[in-house]
Amino acid sequence: MTQQERHEAILDLVRRQGYASIEQLAKTFDVTPQTVRRDLNQLANDGAIRRVHGGAGLESSTVNTAYHTRKTLNLDAKRRIAELLAAQIPDSSSLFINIGTSNEFIAEALCQHSGLEVITNNLNVAAILQHKTDFNVIVAGGQVRSRDGGIIGEATIDFINQFKVDYGIIGISSIDRDGSLLEFDYQEVRVAQAIIRNSRQVFLAADHSKFHRNAVVRQGNLAQIDAFFTDRQPPDALLRLMREHGVALHVASPQETGEEVDNDRLALADS
Repeated sequence: MTQQERHEAILDLVRRQGYASIEQLAKTFDVTPQTVRRDLNQLANDGAIRRVHGGAGLESSTVNTAYHTRKTLNLDAKRRIAELLAAQIPDSSSLFINIGTSNEFIAEALCQHSGLEVITNNLNVAAILQHKTDFNVIVAGGQVRSRDGGIIGEATIDFINQFKVDYGIIGISSIDRDGSLLEFDYQEVRVAQAIIRNSRQVFLAADHSKFHRNAVVRQGNLAQIDAFFTDRQPPDALLRLMREHGVALHVASPQETGEEVDNDRLALADS
């Protein structure tokens, strides 16, 4: 069993039980307690589990990790994903950029472009792009969340509904095995749904930790997305869903700038 396979199995066990001890995990996977501790520390760093004394439990499904913590999680993966996604955006395009730390890395990567029109409900994204004199940056109105600079509310939705753009770039807190895209904030979800409705193509950016988290509010489904950008191969259930709905998969691995997995390759997940 590879380390990644063991991590997946540990997460499955923790999900079923709600808690697993180091002793139980070492016995189940026939590894040393030291190996289990390293595994749990890595999974906790990814935001997939909550490390507790003597073992691990599930992260909360109702409260998101603090913004300043999320900003530092999986930095290399987020940068690779951002560069891969930005490479798919042509110059002189129009786009929405939603709330999320991954989207802020994407904004940084887009600074190499020219002539973009960007509509955002993320004050951090606007601050990153404001120095690009050839960009037209439009900030949505609404209520500003002090914890992360996100803009939400009915006024935000009304504002977004005035536009129809080439690309909508969204992030997510959790991707369930049935393809559900999940978030923690109902108001944030409603804004994201408006972005999906008003974009000709929708790009989702999410690192591998989002395959293992739980969140409480349904934003939509992976089937609504045109392209998914991540840093590791998703679970087989998600691969099958993407194959069925023609969702392009782009994986930004550490060794490569990334690759798109076409439907023929996705079909391998069924064999």
